[in-house]
Amino acid sequence: MRMRHVFKPFARALLAATLLAGATAAHADAYPDRPVKWIVPFPPGGAMDSIARTLSESMGKQLNTSFIVENRAGAGGNIGAAAVARAKPDGYTILIVANGMAVNPALYQSLNYDPIKDFAPISLLAVVPNVLVTNPERTGATSVQDVIAKAKAQPKHYTYASAGVGTSIHLAGEMFVSMTGVDMLHVPYKGSGPAVADLLGGQVDYMFDSITSAKPHIDSGKLRALGITTAKRSPALPNVPTLQEAGVPGYELMPWFAAFAPAGTPPDVVAKLNDAMRTALAEPKVKATLDSIGAESIGGTPEALRDHLAKETAQWKDLVKERGIKIN
Repeated sequence: MRMRHVFKPFARALLAATLLAGATAAHADAYPDRPVKWIVPFPPGGAMDSIARTLSESMGKQLNTSFIVENRAGAGGNIGAAAVARAKPDGYTILIVANGMAVNPALYQSLNYDPIKDFAPISLLAVVPNVLVTNPERTGATSVQDVIAKAKAQPKHYTYASAGVGTSIHLAGEMFVSMTGVDMLHVPYKGSGPAVADLLGGQVDYMFDSITSAKPHIDSGKLRALGITTAKRSPALPNVPTLQEAGVPGYELMPWFAAFAPAGTPPDVVAKLNDAMRTALAEPKVKATLDSIGAESIGGTPEALRDHLAKETAQWKDLVKERGIKIN
């Protein structure tokens, strides 16, 4: 008799768990049954926006739905990220981000989201290397070693521009200064466009710009490429050495882009999105489009992205603290 009383609650719990598992599986099987929204936390026209729009066409065909790109710019990407963190975890709102996801916790005293706890990783997507460029008419520098020698000979004389405090372009410069011991002045701008305009105009000396925006000016000869920030040379600029090859041992900055969903999104839904993204990244048409903006496709599992984010968050926390970087 006593066993019967014990069995009833157990049976009810087992039945509830079975029904929940069945509902989750049914949800995943039906997903997606309406359009999926990509949140891009920066303005249209950049590499992040291009990657989301390029993947959307292929993913839409694979999953028999449409992917709508919505740009929610502001606060270094935090506005868009916070919106996705608060979204319903059903797979119909996803986020594309860059290194800022790992950097912002160190830059901002308080964030209204937790990059680790509030998101379900989907996949790494691509790398768009930064490249150290200069206006050759202004500096005359022909190599990374030239940059270092000139800067050490005249401390605080040379400047490097960025797209804003905390961007990968800024962090590339801070890492360069830290690892070479040079004393150069950082000049932040509100975006890469104005910074490149002043670099071309001779108002600043150097910049670690993304290949996407720098390559047309490199090809025209208006800017000189001196070094790539990634560990390997970029197919977009195969004749430009890496910073390591150019004499800065250990230098590596990989400006990455990745996709996340809100925490609590069903694993089967995440798996569907991951599979669609990785399939898209392997398609020749997608790869050709990414190549045109200097992006190299990556892909990978949700677990690999989780580990990558944790490692990057710790790395940038140390550099931000060492360099005293702050958002005013």
